[in-house]
Amino acid sequence: MNDLPVILRSSVIVFISLLLGSLVLSILISSAGLNLLSDMSLYVNCLIFSFIVTVIVTLSLIFRCLKGLILLVVFSFLYIPMIILIVYSFNSSRLVTVWAEFSTKWYFELMHNEELFKAVGLSLVIAACAATFATILGTLASYAVVRFKRFKGANLFSFMTTAPLVMPDIITGLALLLLFVGMGQILGWPKDRGAITIWMAHTTFCMAYVTVVISARLRELDKSIEEAALDLGANPLKVFFIITLPMIAPALVSGWLLAFTLSLDDVVIANFVTGPGAKTLPKLIFAKVKLGVDPQVNALATIILLIVGIIGFISWLWMRQAERRRINESRMH
Repeated sequence: MNDLPVILRSSVIVFISLLLGSLVLSILISSAGLNLLSDMSLYVNCLIFSFIVTVIVTLSLIFRCLKGLILLVVFSFLYIPMIILIVYSFNSSRLVTVWAEFSTKWYFELMHNEELFKAVGLSLVIAACAATFATILGTLASYAVVRFKRFKGANLFSFMTTAPLVMPDIITGLALLLLFVGMGQILGWPKDRGAITIWMAHTTFCMAYVTVVISARLRELDKSIEEAALDLGANPLKVFFIITLPMIAPALVSGWLLAFTLSLDDVVIANFVTGPGAKTLPKLIFAKVKLGVDPQVNALATIILLIVGIIGFISWLWMRQAERRRINESRMH
């Protein structure tokens, strides 16, 4: 085995890195702080953890299955919390941390929870409307940035459309709150903050994400097809709807789904721009968590995961087929 020295050196580096990293992380997350250094169990636990992980990595290097190990770790990190949530949605105990027995009673009780269903309906409506308007505005903004590069202030416009990406949610929420309060005092609208103000706020910050997705797709398009249509007498508006729009359709779907997810997930901005009359699902769950996790929320989250998984899988299949069709058409030309 010619690679054995390299594998051994890699294992030593992994072991030392894990040992030091686990020690530092344990100190940082512990309330005892540096006083934890006097506890021998810390060193023993860190050594055991580092040794086990190093053995796994070394075996994967020897048997040349490091790629599979990396995929396993990444998918475990992403999906184990969701799997645990699904499992505990079938727990008959009201206490989340205590497993009693398998039961589906929380799903049946969920059917009679009008408060949760009202919050879900409001969240879905707001998310769908915000995603739709964000996709429309993001498409126009990205088209202006990519296709009209030479207009004055193009760089500033491009920066301003993507600025909400790096803006903290709490700053965005506070700014929008002050905007709505000022509009209410000067224009008399909106009189009360509710579903409409949430929709406007979500459209504002979702548009930046949609713009980035669609801009990347527009930059990859072959402009010669659009130019050929213009040479044949089609006006720019017709070229956009007949040629450009179908070609960027997968990016539109991706941007819409991303905006829908971001809007459905938001709780920080919604807390700033809404009043007591509009309670979205994230706000309701956040309020319930303060008193303990409701098992019905676990059941609802499981249903949402199932629906989102199905929609995501169908969208992925459709976008993959559209991409293959585009590649085949480009090869034929």
